[in-house]
Amino acid sequence: MSQEKQQIIDILQQYQKSTNTADAGLAASLYKEDAIMIPANFPTNFGKEAIFRFYDYAFSLLQLTLEFDIKEDQIQVNGDFAYATTTSVGTRLIRETGVVVPEDNRELWLFEHIMGEWKIAGYMFNIPPTKES
Repeated sequence: MSQEKQQIIDILQQYQKSTNTADAGLAASLYKEDAIMIPANFPTNFGKEAIFRFYDYAFSLLQLTLEFDIKEDQIQVNGDFAYATTTSVGTRLIRETGVVVPEDNRELWLFEHIMGEWKIAGYMFNIPPTKES
């Protein structure tokens, strides 16, 4: 495995940790300053500060327990840019009600190599279509 792919896998594993520990600071630290995040069913977030606010708000409402399926062959590196696709499954605890529901996502990640390290430049996730769709 290339060093670049391993570094991107490390970022994705840190992201998984941030979601499972509700750590908005850790999640936001993985993004570059002018990153874009397009979450399912929420407005688009532009810039690291807006992304932090999104995570801070989301984690105040939800506790996620997710396992990301990260595959080396789903990571493509081209110079200072890369992309990856992943899926994640687990549960979402709605803090207000205590209800736990299944969580199932597919994700598209964009990365940029900046000053010696990879950062998330863009992230979008949605819910996969059902088998009946």
